[in-house]
Amino acid sequence: MVGRITRPHGVRGELTVMVLYEVPGRFDAGATVFLADGRALTIATSRPHKDRVLVTFSEVPDRESAEALRGAVLVVPESSSPPLADGSWWDHQLVGSTVFTERGTELGELRQVIHTAANDVWSAVDGVGRETLIPVLHDVLVSVDTDAGRIVVREVPGLTVPEEQE
Repeated sequence: MVGRITRPHGVRGELTVMVLYEVPGRFDAGATVFLADGRALTIATSRPHKDRVLVTFSEVPDRESAEALRGAVLVVPESSSPPLADGSWWDHQLVGSTVFTERGTELGELRQVIHTAANDVWSAVDGVGRETLIPVLHDVLVSVDTDAGRIVVREVPGLTVPEEQE
């Protein structure tokens, strides 16, 4: 996932895109991104706008077409993504992993990666629907094994409910 279309901008099909991963040239004219359903979108123009990018796609001629894309996720093939530094992961590599504490308590399945200005936050949901929000910080993460789908985190105050209170 490289971006999310947040809303149309204007009446000529321009869209506001929240960029999730900064890669040079990703939103340059002529570049191609894909919708989650596999449809290709060719970038006609792009320009920075506040903390987002305003993009027009060749396949989106007007506001009505743009409105239909509100909330859509933009992706690229993994081969189009640059290699990541050690200790970094693409969202799709993490989602679906099971999160445990160092003591072996299962916090649930990682369902969402939330990108914030300070740091990412992972949302894990257990079998009864309880959500645990995990700050992605060096002091919290113990290990991430994307091949095994297993994440281990330290138990920090506020991360988990003590067993006697459950």
